[in-house]
Amino acid sequence: MNLVEVFNRTRVSVDEEAIARLVARVLEAEGVDHAEASVELVGERRIRVLNGEYRGREEVTDVLSFPLEEAGDKPGPAAAGGPTGPPRLLGDVVVCARQALRQARADSLPAALELALLLVHGTLHLLGYDHEVDAGQMALRQAELLELVEWEALVVATPR
Repeated sequence: MNLVEVFNRTRVSVDEEAIARLVARVLEAEGVDHAEASVELVGERRIRVLNGEYRGREEVTDVLSFPLEEAGDKPGPAAAGGPTGPPRLLGDVVVCARQALRQARADSLPAALELALLLVHGTLHLLGYDHEVDAGQMALRQAELLELVEWEALVVATPR
């Protein structure tokens, strides 16, 4: 069983349990069991600081991922008898809620779908996917996973 903690540090009203279920479903679909991850929804100031500090880009972005495992460090699945030992600590996905809402409006998409897209994208990065070097595998997997997850209830209300 995977544990996903969600921290909403914005005024955008989201269903934190639905977010946790979505990320857990992505992990399950990727064959990950007995792991922990977190999701944090933040404002523009915080995402700009993180983006500047970790990517050298002093600008607002939509999602950042902070994997705790190095590529190639991934252990195999747990034994058939169930997980043993401590859970895998995958890392954190940080989403700028305002940027997600802006992108949803610009693309005429439901805000919940845009948030789901960013959550799937960030979670795949935690698992070692990298769209900057693959030949489209991450984008393809992202589209497949969006078909599997329930995203309609992620955003409850958006501030005006």
